[in-house]
Amino acid sequence: MTDTDIELDYAFLTQQALRGVIRDVLEITRDLGDVPGDHHFYIEFLTQAPGVTISPDLIKAYPERMTIVLQKKFENLVVDDDHFEVTLHFKGIPDHLVIPYAAITAFVDPSVEFKLRFEPVPFDPSHTEQEELSAAELQGTSADDDGDNDDDPPGGSAPDGGADVVSLDSFRKK
Repeated sequence: MTDTDIELDYAFLTQQALRGVIRDVLEITRDLGDVPGDHHFYIEFLTQAPGVTISPDLIKAYPERMTIVLQKKFENLVVDDDHFEVTLHFKGIPDHLVIPYAAITAFVDPSVEFKLRFEPVPFDPSHTEQEELSAAELQGTSADDDGDNDDDPPGGSAPDGGADVVSLDSFRKK
């Protein structure tokens, strides 16, 4: 392969950089111990994306996408390079969520009219990471092995169906 064979994927690089903005905002929030000022964050994510951990009740209620709000009542915010964790209360019951940045499809801070929209990262929701590990162990390969198995679709497939789109205009201060 020569230098002329390489194409830069600017759209992917931009999306990754913007996910870094979310990480930075969450780090600031974690360091302050609260959301700064009047800021609050709507974070939409794919509930079936690899690495997402939420309760079975939330998966049942939100089988494809879910939007959480970080404003006043959240606990245990942990920010890592590839994901964040937070405890939120749903119907008075605490639930610890783990959300990789790659699973995020939207980030909005309505207090300053800041919006980011992301293309979902393709994945096959019927093929879990644990299944990949088990299959890889049986075959004597790692889950990340990119062997010449022609049965695997390239890049997986996007989830079927769509999600309801909710306008955030109704949440804005007037």
